[in-house]
Amino acid sequence: MKSKLQEASEEFLNYLLDVRGYSETSIVTYEIVLRQMLEKSHVYEEDGFIVLDLTPFRLQIVRNHKKTIVKKLSAVHSFSKYLEEQCQLRIKLIGDESIKVPQSLPKPIEERYIEEVLNHANVEEKLLIFMLYGLGLRISELSHLKLEDIKGGWIQIHGKGNKVRELPVLESVQELISLYTKRMSPIKYLFEKGSAPMNAAQLRYILTKLFKAQGLKVTPHQLRHSFATHLLNNGARISDVSELLGHETMATTQVYTKLGSVKKMQEYMKAHPLADTKDMLE
Repeated sequence: MKSKLQEASEEFLNYLLDVRGYSETSIVTYEIVLRQMLEKSHVYEEDGFIVLDLTPFRLQIVRNHKKTIVKKLSAVHSFSKYLEEQCQLRIKLIGDESIKVPQSLPKPIEERYIEEVLNHANVEEKLLIFMLYGLGLRISELSHLKLEDIKGGWIQIHGKGNKVRELPVLESVQELISLYTKRMSPIKYLFEKGSAPMNAAQLRYILTKLFKAQGLKVTPHQLRHSFATHLLNNGARISDVSELLGHETMATTQVYTKLGSVKKMQEYMKAHPLADTKDMLE
């Protein structure tokens, strides 16, 4: 029975890659999780069901971070759903109870720090920041951005699951792109090394090194967080921000409104005349 599921797992990975448009990095992650799960779990048939007892697998990953456990169980659930819907198998999972993970708020970078780093950046570095912070792109989206996708005041982004969205480009970003392309002469992709696109790791290295030189520890995803948070703090509609980020639902974008509420409360506690009334109460 396990060999049958192992074959099905290979088909599932191909399905995620070819049909769902998952990245190769995600496919590798799924492959590792499913291999671990099938190696450790008990698999047997009972009352017309293929039973997957995940208890031994759960014992193996019990020391993992809570978020890691949740992601691994999510991969198993996705595989189970695939077996039921695509392979017409009846699956019963045992020991698949999830765990609650507290939702952490993103940590945006203050605008003054971004401006400070831009003052020390070359043209390539500036464009990298402008694309991540000015457009809210994922680093993987930027890595695969082609010159042909940049058309006047719009950029076409091929995001997760092969979903395409069009983003308006600030005039300052348009000018920087023009300057950059004249100096660097990229052929096919906006960011290239040789004849190939720069991958996410290469772009991340440039960015982290740039911010580190100014004493800041910053990731590409933090710039994406900052893009969303600063827009919302300045009055942008959450529906528009959600669309710009390429989120499937606005629920994913809600975390940024919570962050804005926290900041507003902190500012209120500092600014209100009654905020410092300790002496009055004694």
